[in-house]
Order: sequence, then structure tokens, then C-alpha cells
Amino acid sequence: MGRIGDGDIHAAFVEFRAKESDKCLSAQCIYCQSIRAKNTSRQRSHLLECPAYLNAMKEHNPDNAILHEAVNGTPTQTTPAKTPKKRDLDTMVNGFQGNTSSASHSFPIPKPQLERDFQMSVQLNPKISVGPGIWGQRNWVSFISGHWNGRFGKGTVVPGGQDSQLIAPDLSTHIDANYLLQTHDHPPAFIAIKMDGWRVGPRDILEKLEDPSQIDEVDPKTYSFRVNVHMETGDARYLHLNTGMWVASGVRRGTEGRITEFLVFHPTSRTNRSLVVYDAYRVI
Repeated sequence: MGRIGDGDIHAAFVEFRAKESDKCLSAQCIYCQSIRAKNTSRQRSHLLECPAYLNAMKEHNPDNAILHEAVNGTPTQTTPAKTPKKRDLDTMVNGFQGNTSSASHSFPIPKPQLERDFQMSVQLNPKISVGPGIWGQRNWVSFISGHWNGRFGKGTVVPGGQDSQLIAPDLSTHIDANYLLQTHDHPPAFIAIKMDGWRVGPRDILEKLEDPSQIDEVDPKTYSFRVNVHMETGDARYLHLNTGMWVASGVRRGTEGRITEFLVFHPTSRTNRSLVVYDAYRVI
């Protein structure tokens, strides 16, 4: 069993092989782009001193075990999950926080909850403009590769997926993307993912997101990038994913002259391809 916080460590890095001849994988921090050998202890040490990671955790995940260790010097202690209570009628009614009218008592509705489930990073090819249509500007973006990891496993994003983007006059972007995940199992499983949602925000911010020279300067808090996620697989080991429901928050990264998180090129290479990172939560 891994140490407390190991899941947070692995979620903060993407793995890659810098050269085909390399026997060992390298890992790159998705928060500061630092590269180091794939080693959990070394990756933990890096995160404990990574300002970009610690600031992001303070803002979005104050209960993060690595942040707790960096601030207090000791890892946080986790409390075993409580056994769920039986969802009988009385429990549902008494726990319902909405309207207490007779209708709510007749139809008790449990409140949905979110649990962080997986993270995915995908490297993008330059977009292709399909042109203006009756609904707006249509762009086509294909995927080079990617990595993902989460509570149900980890693996790679198979090259060849695509995002059919619709750009509204105010530059709001509708996302309609399809991915194929491959697990690290032997033999591997394949999981089809469909995402749909919107990237919206002030016009000047959205313009910067389309400019490779400015994209890394954009604060993710200044725009909203939210998608629904659906999964499908026929592999018996992952059939439970077919009936799940996820929502995710995304961020775009990558500029000319900066090595992307996937490092499909040698570390000294230069690329102007962009990267998109998703943090997904399962609805329970």
C-alpha cells in the first residue's frame, strides 16, 4: 500500500520516455514543467518545494496531503471512510435539504456529491479551421498523445482522437471531443471517452488562449472550462465505468519554445503544440 499522498504525487506528473532507447521513464511536473526521473520519493521532494504546485493546492485543494506536509512538516492523517447508511425512505427524507412540501416527502431526492477520480493531459496538433458555418466558426483539433491516471488505473491516450470545436461570435467555445484510453494492464484495456462542454470567459482572455505566445500567461481562474465526461468499454475489468457520470475542469497550456508536458520530442527540441489538462470528478 502506498504512502499517504502518493495518489496526489502521481496526479501532478506525466510520464514519458525521452528516447526510445531509454530503459527508464522520466516524469514532468505539470505545474512547473520540471523534469526528473520517475521516482515517487524524488517526485514527492519536488512537490514539497514547488511553489506553483503548492499555490495551486492552497487555492483549489487545501486538504491536499502534500500541502499539509509542506506547511506542517508531517503528512496529514486520513480518517477511514464511514460505512454508508442504508438509503431507506426515512433517511432520504430526513436528509433532504430542499423544499419540505408534501411533494418533497413523496419524492425524496438524495444530493449528488463529487469525488476526484482521474486526471488526463493531452497534447494537441495545431487546429484546422473548417470555416464559418450556420452555427459559428468550426475548428478541428486532433490529438497526438497523452497520459492519464486516477483511482481506477492509469495509462496512455491513444493518438488519433479529435475535438470538433464550435466558436461562437463572443469566442465562447463548445467542446465535442472523443478520446481512446489505453490502460497499463497486461493485456491492456481500451476505454472510449466522450467529452462535451464549454470554454467561456471575457473576450480578451479567450483571445489570449488562442495565441501561442500568451497562452501560458492566462490564469485558469479567469475563464471557465467545464465538460461532461462519459466512458464506454467492453472490458470486463472496467465495466463499472459504463454507468458512471463525471464532470471535469480543464486548462490549456503550451507555447512556442516551451516543451509540453508530454515531451514527445527530445528535451532540447522546440514545439508550438498546445496541451490541455483535465481534472475529472465522479458524480456519486
